[in-house]
Amino acid sequence: MNMIKILLFCNAGMSTSMLVSKMRQEAKNKNIDATIEAFPEAQMSKHLDGADVVLLGPQIKYVFPKVKIVCSQKNIPVEVINTADYGMMNGAKVLQQALKLAKK
Repeated sequence: MNMIKILLFCNAGMSTSMLVSKMRQEAKNKNIDATIEAFPEAQMSKHLDGADVVLLGPQIKYVFPKVKIVCSQKNIPVEVINTADYGMMNGAKVLQQALKLAKK
């Protein structure tokens, strides 16, 4: 599998950065070549180039319709992270969600 670029967006990026660490660790454990980064939603347009998947923190799911339009113009699949997986900082589950989304 080629390198995959996964971007997570949330309000400020604090809680999401913890999730990113867990996702990176999981990717490493599974020998998945992935770039996983988190940014505040307000900076989204600056970071989308080259992204394979965009995931939104559940706390900003209200921006999903707008983000879906922006991402679909760039052919980037986007989903909101499952609230339970996010709350439990389940890096494995969220990574799995991203990989599944990228294959669509």
